[in-house]
Amino acid sequence: MTASVLQPASAQARQRITQPLYAADVPDALLKLATVQALTGLGKTTLYTLVSRQQFPQPIRRGTRCTRWRAGDVTAWLQAQTK
Repeated sequence: MTASVLQPASAQARQRITQPLYAADVPDALLKLATVQALTGLGKTTLYTLVSRQQFPQPIRRGTRCTRWRAGDVTAWLQAQTK
């Protein structure tokens, strides 16, 4: 008999589900960190530094390990950067 190639449930749960960039078109959408990074071109450390300096929109804490940004806040910040 051959061994099954299926991953354990915990490994399947860890697989990342990506968020499409067009989610930013919905102002009330809650964006993941990876999506905010892709939209802004900034890294995680830079984003959190700007947040702590109140130079970037504050994230919404949905739990101890769940942080999201309102798409409208991020797109408004991006537009302000181009002025």
